[in-house]
Amino acid sequence: MAYTNIDDPSAYFQSVLYTGNRTGGHAITNDGNSDLQPDLIWNKSSSYPSYHTWWDSSRGSPKYIGSNGTEAEGTYTGYLSTFDSDGFTLGGGDSRVNHNHEYVAWQWKANGGTTSSNTDGSITSTVQANQDAGFSIVTYTAPNSSGNFTAGHGLGVKPDMVITKSRSVAGGWWTWHKDLGQPNYYVGLHTNVAQAFEANIWGAGFDTSTIGLNVAASSQASQTYVAYCFAEKQGYSKFGSYVGNGNDNGPFVYTGFKPAWIMVKNIDSGVDHWHIIDNKRNPNNVAGKLLFADLTSAEITYTTEVLFDILSNGFKLRGDYDHINKSGENIIYMAFAENPFTTSTGIPTTAR
Repeated sequence: MAYTNIDDPSAYFQSVLYTGNRTGGHAITNDGNSDLQPDLIWNKSSSYPSYHTWWDSSRGSPKYIGSNGTEAEGTYTGYLSTFDSDGFTLGGGDSRVNHNHEYVAWQWKANGGTTSSNTDGSITSTVQANQDAGFSIVTYTAPNSSGNFTAGHGLGVKPDMVITKSRSVAGGWWTWHKDLGQPNYYVGLHTNVAQAFEANIWGAGFDTSTIGLNVAASSQASQTYVAYCFAEKQGYSKFGSYVGNGNDNGPFVYTGFKPAWIMVKNIDSGVDHWHIIDNKRNPNNVAGKLLFADLTSAEITYTTEVLFDILSNGFKLRGDYDHINKSGENIIYMAFAENPFTTSTGIPTTAR
């Protein structure tokens, strides 16, 4: 059996760095081995304090949300103009996405913007799924009465992480990860607080066809939502956790691939941010250039405390900072590959 079915992860995930030019029609082209027409773009200035901006091809290019806040969905053509065959084009010169600053855009492929109606759940959802890559974008409207409900996700397997966000009203980025406490624990992508318990927040839970939700806990009646659903794929993506040791010689985390992108969150402490590291901003080890999903701050470069080694088959913590490596505490992560550790034809990945 092949180790992985995804020999080139750049077909499904890529990061790109660019410099803004304050001009509409600024086309950003990816540089991976494969062309990637993104369906989810997560954009952030690395050199200037600014909001995170998320676009996806299910909601449409003018519509944006931001993981550092709770605001409802906005619509602005000056941010993103188009999803392109190998990148995207910006619509204006706003400082959030295209001023005289440095930016990074993390991009995932779903189904090229093609959605379908899904009736697997108790409500009908609109789904754009890529089962090969284990990623789907789900949009839905919550029922108008209280109680549990389910929405189809289209992955064909149980998701390992689900990120939800209200669109029509302000609300948190309520997130489930398979290594949280079960079954009614959650974290907020927009905040640094620890995992928390909320009765029925995930309704009946998650299975191979649906995500579980609840009006009053994870949703508001009659409001619209988007959910980003991820399922682990060998050699391409990994969703797990590790226990910190509080030591500069930190834990090694096996992913089965050389990571291109890693996000970690200490779920036991209530002051720890979502730390993001990628191979484009950190081409060499030791890697210490960090952005934060829940903060507007520009990139911070660490020389001690918050350091990672990106390895051919995982990553190793090289700092003792509580946010990423507090002794005895649980840290969850999600990671996507630059290269699988071993390709489907048995070729190993080299270290960097």
